Amino acid sequence: MNRAKIREEVKTLVPMDDIMFRKMAEDKAFCEEILRVFLDDPVLIVLDHTPQYTVTNLQGRSVILDAHCRLGDGREVDIEVQNADDDDHQRRVRYNGALLTANTADPGIKFERISDVCVIFISRFDIFEDGFPLYHIDRTVRETGKVVRNGFEEIYVNSAVKDGSDVSELMEVFTSQTAYSDKFPVTSSEKHRYRETEKGQDDMCAIVEKYRAEGKAEGKAEERQNILVTLTENLMKQDPKLSKEEAADKAKKLITVF
Repeated sequence: MNRAKIREEVKTLVPMDDIMFRKMAEDKAFCEEILRVFLDDPVLIVLDHTPQYTVTNLQGRSVILDAHCRLGDGREVDIEVQNADDDDHQRRVRYNGALLTANTADPGIKFERISDVCVIFISRFDIFEDGFPLYHIDRTVRETGKVVRNGFEEIYVNSAVKDGSDVSELMEVFTSQTAYSDKFPVTSSEKHRYRETEKGQDDMCAIVEKYRAEGKAEGKAEERQNILVTLTENLMKQDPKLSKEEAADKAKKLITVF
């Protein structure tokens, strides 16, 4: 795809789109502004932040968080944006929260000192279909209904429900190409810059091209890994005496030209 076509595609992007959100999340003030709304804390402070924050589990599976923020009160926050209702996103939230907890806990510290973690999941769809633009998930004792806390917080935000609240108005800025708001000056300014200025569009075009190149490389790597797994299993079936390690080494030699 040539640069002119990419530029036309960039003009359709909004903060709800992963590519634009991650670019806007490079600005700490943007993260601070939206977190003040979602967490209902007008004086909330973001100490540091990292867009595209990578965490890895013990098995080596990595996850890239859309934005990771550390707040003034010590909380670690993962912000995720999602357009498609195509997976079990509650489990995704649980998984991301667990990885972030493990990744930010220093070895040997007592559990009482592990940082509180909050995952904010922002979507175009109302995940619970109960007509609210924002949902807080609490842990409760089944027998008593008492709310108990363990330092993990889940918040789900959506743009599907429009109720006139600040959350709803912010989500309109996130999802509508033409919506801006004086209530959210940083979000509106960053959105305008990347959508409607030549320099901002150039930056977005470069990111789109980079992501597509990385996507092709990742796709080829994944395809190669799938072939390796299949070939290893087939070699072990053909020769039961082969160990898994020996079969894997043999498979790698067979596909060195891939």
